[in-house]
Parts: sequence; structure tokens; C-alpha cells
Amino acid sequence: MRAFSAVTGMAFLVGWTGAALAGPMQTGAGTMEVIPVVEGLDTPWAFDFLPGGDVLVTERGGRLLVVRDGEPQEVRGTPRVVDQGQGGLLDVLVPEDFSETREVFFTYAKRQGLRGSGTAVYRAQLSEDLSRLTDGRVIFEIVRGTGGGFHFGSRLVEGPDGTLFVTIGDRGDGPKAQDLSMHNGSVLRITRDGAPAPGNPFLDTDGALPEIWSYGHRNPQGAAMDGSGQLWVAEHGARGGDEVNRIDPGVNYGWPVISYGVNYDGSNIGEGSQKDGMAQPVHYWDPSIAPSGMTFYDGSVSDWAGNGFVGSLKFDYIARMAGDPLTEVEQLKSDETLRVRDLDQGPDGMLWFLSVGNGALYRIAPDENS
Repeated sequence: MRAFSAVTGMAFLVGWTGAALAGPMQTGAGTMEVIPVVEGLDTPWAFDFLPGGDVLVTERGGRLLVVRDGEPQEVRGTPRVVDQGQGGLLDVLVPEDFSETREVFFTYAKRQGLRGSGTAVYRAQLSEDLSRLTDGRVIFEIVRGTGGGFHFGSRLVEGPDGTLFVTIGDRGDGPKAQDLSMHNGSVLRITRDGAPAPGNPFLDTDGALPEIWSYGHRNPQGAAMDGSGQLWVAEHGARGGDEVNRIDPGVNYGWPVISYGVNYDGSNIGEGSQKDGMAQPVHYWDPSIAPSGMTFYDGSVSDWAGNGFVGSLKFDYIARMAGDPLTEVEQLKSDETLRVRDLDQGPDGMLWFLSVGNGALYRIAPDENS
């Protein structure tokens, strides 16, 4: 793990009121400022908020940072990650009861066997001074299947009942997403101890893993709960066919039997775009935008109330999604939206996002001068 040092040549710019550093963004809700919260991040992957507004940020290489009182500092005690390809330290979740438990959850690429790795969930307690993780342990890891550094999925969402939803990519082995004896290409639902959650659809199905909530996914790197408690995911297709899916228990979402994309060599995927017994996406993109983090908004910008937002790693924008069915209605784009990796609504009621391309965390706020 790398040491945290300011001598890397990448200064950290922090603070919630850096209007002088803000860039303009023209949106249907008016002119917005894109304000840096912290810069100089090394391949950031996820962020979440602690009570009081401090921010936890993961870097894929294995480092966890906390931005507190306008200053970033490294948090010690993260798990040993496999920093290979798309793997590393990935999502972070601060649960609703953090103030009582001080528990934090992470997903990461964990060593499995001599060379393999797979998505795992790690639980630890954050010290009162925010300097270290304690009592950390792996509560869940996928059944070992496919090696390589691809398609870890790896978003965490807390359900209304306190259970955890975990997205798992197909690990680059598409057919395993149709195999209920593997975790590849699925959305899981587990307890905070890592056990299969009560009420899961395959608890009593012979040959099926009991953690599985839905399956037939390729690489879901975005996931969020809407205001009604409904889970949604955004997932990568191949060449075309990126999807937004409304996730229901026991449903097969089709990968790699059906898809609206093609293979990277131009050949067809599976059996076409539809098949009985397999769910259709609510929305799909062709060409692919490489969707990343996802959130639903109920903050201070009234025109965005109830809307979904999905980051694009390929085309450097934030997709605003609205309507029934949910569809992309606007692209939020500025110099700062370079490879958007994660999105969330901040405690200030604003939309926040991580840019991998700029190595920075930003917040979007209405331009008071417009």
C-alpha cells in the first residue's frame, strides 16, 4: 500500500465553498457550479458520507481517505487488495446506524487461490478519531470461479430492512451469469454478517446459491435505491447494450443469452435481444457509455426531484434519467465530468461525483450569480 504524501506533486484542494475554483455547467435546471471538494486522488472508485458531513473515499490501489474539516487523511487498516485490472479497493458503504455501531462496509478484489481473485465484502469499525479501521473481517466472498482482473461489479446498497445488496460482475465469463451455482453475474442480498438474507428467492432451490437475488447480469457497476425502496442497477454491456435494470427477486436479466450489444469483434451475442423468461432492460444505451455509479436525487434542485443519475466513464458526462419508464433525458457535462466513477447526494442537498480522469471529488450547486 502506498504512503500518503503531499510530495507527489498533486496538491489537495478542499472545502465546500471553493466558488473561485468552480467551473460552469449548463443544465435544464439552470447554470450550475462544479466545485472541487478534494483533488489529487489516485484512481478513486467510491465515496460515502459520515454523519456530520465527513467523506470517505476509496482509491482502487487500496487506500482509504477521510476528508474531515477540509483536510484529507489516510485511514489505516484496510484489507489487503488485489490491485489488478479492474480489481482493488472498490465500494464503501456507511450504513444508517453508523452513529451507534461505527461499522463501515467495503467491497474489494480478494486473493482466491494462488493467482485468482474475487469480489469480497469487508466489515470494520471506524475509530472515533477517523484514523483507522478496527475489528475488520471478511463477511462474504464469492465462490471461486474465474480468474483475471475483469468485471468485479462491486456496488453496495443498504436495503430498507438493513440487509446489503451486492452487485457481482460475470468476471469475464459470461455463461456463468446463467449458472445459479456461481455468484458470477448476479445481485446478492446478504445480512450484515454475510449470511443469505431471509426471504431470498433461491433459499430452497437445489443447486442454487442462497445469496442470489437476481442473475443474468454482465458487470453492474452502478446501483441505487429509489425513494420507494426499489433497487436499480446500471451495468456494462459489451459493444453497445449498456443497461439500466429494475431489480426484482428471482429475475433472470438475460446475459449472455440476450443483449442489445454485440461482441467487441462485431459478432452477435447469444440469441438476440429478447427471450421468454428473461427481463428486458428499462433503458439501454447503444453505443455504450460505460455506466458507473448511480443515485436517485431528492435534494435542493427541485427540477431534479426523483430523478436518477448515472455516470459515464466513456463519454465523460452524467446522465439524468426521468420518466416512466426511466430514460436518459439530459447529459450533464463540463470539464470536470471526465470519466465519472461514482455519484451520491450530499448532506448539503447537492449532487456530488467522483471523476477518475481528474482524480477529484466535486459537488454541483446552483450558480448564485446566474
